[in-house]
Amino acid sequence: MNRISVITICFNNLEELKRTCESVDIQELEPFEHVIIDGSMKPDIKNFLEQTPQPPYRVWISERDKGISDAFNKGVKKATGDIVVMLNSADTLYDKTVLEKVTAVFNEDPSVQWCHGKQYLLRGDKWVFIGKPFDKDKLYRGMRGTFHQTMYVRKELHDKYGLYDIDVKYVMDYDFLCRIANEKFVFIDYPLATFDPTGISTTQYLKAMREIRVQYSKYYGTSLKQTMWGWRLKVLHHLLNSSFGKFLYRVKVKLGAENV
Repeated sequence: MNRISVITICFNNLEELKRTCESVDIQELEPFEHVIIDGSMKPDIKNFLEQTPQPPYRVWISERDKGISDAFNKGVKKATGDIVVMLNSADTLYDKTVLEKVTAVFNEDPSVQWCHGKQYLLRGDKWVFIGKPFDKDKLYRGMRGTFHQTMYVRKELHDKYGLYDIDVKYVMDYDFLCRIANEKFVFIDYPLATFDPTGISTTQYLKAMREIRVQYSKYYGTSLKQTMWGWRLKVLHHLLNSSFGKFLYRVKVKLGAENV
């Protein structure tokens, strides 16, 4: 069987969590379970989960954690499905067909170990669809075209490659992707998630870039190509936060090149 466990970590953001839960609850094929890891300092989320009727597939843990990687790991350990996906609070499943599409991929080919798809996100003040088939030879580019919100991974890969590294603060998903790079995957040419632009990977973008350089070196050694790509992304990051850069990106979108 290919039972999907959706894992959602949250921290003091009840309204955002509600949006995520709603996107899970409207699925035409409901998940095997929805695991919520609540590390909040405030009781709002815990009270909501305990005092509001929840679907039978929703389970949760409300306790402090040691950061995102630790919360992810709690979710993986708690999950009992065959396939796991990390859908953070505020991020949402793109539409009601997502889990059905993902399940079909694993049903059609039992040898597939993970899959991913496109994501709907805000870039340069424009909402665009981004995502392309994973290419392990381009891991020096970071998570370009691959997003953990759209990555559905067989849980047994965590038995084989381990959990998320608690010493990695921002790019724990990239670190895990480097480990599973040789496993068979499928790209779903369809948006699987809508990404919240206020998440830590956005607000701490430059710090995340530095961590990617460290993690890439750990697995593949020092690379001039990776260093040059990092400088390119840094320049583009600052450019996209300028009026001129946003104008250029709008032109790029009109040309249909936002996914290049």
